[in-house]
Amino acid sequence: MGWLWAIIVGFVLGLLAKAILPGKQHMPLWLATVLGIIGGVVGNSLAAAFGIAETRGIDWGRHALQVAAAVVLVFLGEMAYKSVRGKQVT
Repeated sequence: MGWLWAIIVGFVLGLLAKAILPGKQHMPLWLATVLGIIGGVVGNSLAAAFGIAETRGIDWGRHALQVAAAVVLVFLGEMAYKSVRGKQVT
């Protein structure tokens, strides 16, 4: 069940990252989901390093780090995708 939850959270993080970034992103949804999953893992690792991975109540700090990591990864992934596909910003 953990893998299914990771896919769902990665999908949501990928969509949030695409919504936060300005302009239109050309990457496919599956790539944003994969980068969202990786962003979630990176955000959890950063939260553990900062000592805020497990708190009482809602882990706002961990969630903020997950979203921030997903935004950075989707931004870098979009740049790489455009360079590979040869699409220019319009």
